Amino acid sequence: MIAWANRRIAGLRESVRFLEKLKEQERWLIILPPYFWLVIFFFVPFLLILKISFSEATIAIPPFVPIFEWTQDHILHIHFNFNHYMTLWQDSFYLDAFGSSLIIAGFSTSCCLALGYMMAYGISRARSTWRTVLLLLVVLPFWTSFLIRVYAWMNLLSSQGLINAFLLKMGLIHTPLMLLDNSAAVCVGIIYCYLPFMILPIYAALDKIDSSYLEAAYDLGCSPWRAFWRVTVPLSMPGIVAGSILVFIPAIGEFVIPEILGGPDTIMIGRVLWWEFFNNRDWPLACALAVAMVVLFVAPIMIFQRQQLRARVIS
Repeated sequence: MIAWANRRIAGLRESVRFLEKLKEQERWLIILPPYFWLVIFFFVPFLLILKISFSEATIAIPPFVPIFEWTQDHILHIHFNFNHYMTLWQDSFYLDAFGSSLIIAGFSTSCCLALGYMMAYGISRARSTWRTVLLLLVVLPFWTSFLIRVYAWMNLLSSQGLINAFLLKMGLIHTPLMLLDNSAAVCVGIIYCYLPFMILPIYAALDKIDSSYLEAAYDLGCSPWRAFWRVTVPLSMPGIVAGSILVFIPAIGEFVIPEILGGPDTIMIGRVLWWEFFNNRDWPLACALAVAMVVLFVAPIMIFQRQQLRARVIS
């Protein structure tokens, strides 16, 4: 009897081990596709750009000298060129481009946060029958081409556009305002195009907040304004962080909006990348600029987000 019980226990243990292995395999099957996607479409292209950034520019196709080169004697020669990174550090033109991109993207992200939070808060407090309609209105601009939406703002902000025509007809101004070809127009375009990316994460965070927290705050003597800042805003912080990242990262490397709405003095990294790639055909310098942008702006944000996730898991 004891031997039979021991065999049964051993069989149950083997079954548990098998189920644990199966569960581990299923977990890897779920995790592998997104990692495979990142490796193919981010890590591998980034390695190619990194390799080109250390090469030298030349008049050829492709317009750079290979880093690794085999001689006729089967000897591998490695040519690393760090001059492009030194140029980015020493030339004030590229430093101004980084600074201008940081200021425009930061200001646009702040405006998107202010507007997006109010809109997301209003949608989350609306009746359930209206929430779907309001969310549909938020994502409705995505049904139109990105380029057409930017060109629409060019028609609105131009000297003969609707805004200047309305102000002239009302007698508020006597000469058309210079609303186009400046940094303000670029900020307006970024805010308009990326505002939904701020609204949706914040709305998802606000929708998950239990109303009992606010009721408890009111019972403890909090005013509605104080309860908003002490309860609602901290609980919606994951949505704020996610929305800010979704807006800031693409805005800092934006090319279409500065090219159409910005003037010649509006220098952003996206425009400089285009000039170096297609006008100057200096691929190594353009790749060095792209790598520097990832290291200076994208990598710290990703590290911060990962630390926030770890702290949330530990807590």
